[in-house]
This record gives sequence, structure tokens and C-alpha cells, in this order.
Amino acid sequence: MTSIAKLIDHSLLRPELTEAEVREGCALAARYGVASVCVRPADVPLAAGLLRGTGVLVGTVAGFPHGSSATATKAAEAALAVAQGAAEVDMVVNIGWLRSGDLADVEADIRAVVDAAAGATVKVILENAYLTADQIAAGCRAAERAGAHFVKTSTGFAPGGATMDDLALMRATVSPHVGVKAAGGVRTLDTLLAMAAIGVTRFGATATAAILDDAAHREAHGAPAAAGAAPADGGY
Repeated sequence: MTSIAKLIDHSLLRPELTEAEVREGCALAARYGVASVCVRPADVPLAAGLLRGTGVLVGTVAGFPHGSSATATKAAEAALAVAQGAAEVDMVVNIGWLRSGDLADVEADIRAVVDAAAGATVKVILENAYLTADQIAAGCRAAERAGAHFVKTSTGFAPGGATMDDLALMRATVSPHVGVKAAGGVRTLDTLLAMAAIGVTRFGATATAAILDDAAHREAHGAPAAAGAAPADGGY
């Protein structure tokens, strides 16, 4: 179960979450030993304090959820988040620029965040629900050229989330040293395993406990991990 836990970024991004719910989410992340929590920018100091010494990283978002913030704003968000204890920043690409084919601007936008993050991990959210296959591939290539560490399918707030076809395309487009993150609709262990089998190495999820409890149950009973379930669409 530990190896599966380290594939998961436990998502705490819903706008209505209370401080108590953020605290509970951080406690859950620490209990299960996931890779990280992904919190709203205002929650970074709280999460960093709660998770210090647990081995669970703190991540946050920039330009979220629409990607249309000015580049300087995204970069400032990233710099502040890292200064406050974030080790990872999931930024939303400028979707309109990508759809327009303004790839030099897309790349510059991403590079500004990578530079501002000063060595922290940067994941680029493409928001695939709004993109064609060619646009997804172009966004992946721009992210890699700009020095991003991951490309990511979705915010979880668009009409659709991660799909197997999109993930396979993303994995085939970027080099092996660039990771692929699935988010939006990763609600079961079988979905996670099916996606991991095609090379996805990080997952944004709110169903973290259900996924990892299932993994522990199978491990305890010697059951083989099942794969091949179709991913559902929807939010984190």
C-alpha cells in the first residue's frame, strides 16, 4: 500500500472547505503517508506547519482554476507558495493561448513559473477537456521545453477529467524524465492501477482513503490488484 500511497496527491482544493476540513485532510494525508497534499494557496502555511516532519509534501496551485491570470501573477503565486513551505506547484496553462496556437507565449508563461518556483516541482495542468489531441500534445511539448516536471490532465473543475486516451497521448509526447499526473475522476484503486500501467506516476484524488483502504484490504487478503477499470469523468 505504501508504494501506491506515494503516487497520490491528496486534493484539498474545493473552495468551500473550512479550516477544520483542511486540518482533517492534512491529518488523513499524514496517516496514509501519501506523496503530498494539494491545498489552496491561502492554506499553504497551515498545511506546512501541520505536515512538517511527516514526509508528506505540501503542494498548491497557481493560476487556478482557469489559467488566465497574468504570467507575473502566476509567478508571484509560485514564489510566495514556495517561500511559505510548498514543495510543489500545479499551475494551469493559459488555455486560450494554447487553443489559439500561441505556443511561444504558453512556453514563456510556464517558464516564468518554473523559474519563480526556484527548484520546487512544477506540474502543468493542461485542462484537456477544452483541448484537441494536437493541442494536448503541443501543450505537453511546451511544458517540457519550459522545464516543467509534470504534465497534468485537469483541474477537476472542468466538464471532464482524466481519460486513458489523453494520458496515453501525454505519456507518449513527453520524455521519460517528465512525469504525467492524472486528476479528475480518479476515485477507485482499479482506475489508479489502470492508469499507472500506462505510465502515470502521480494522481490527484479526494477519494484517497477509499483507494488506499482497498489496497490494504487486497494486500491483507493476498488478492491480486485488479486493473482496467474505465475512469470516471468529474471533479477531484
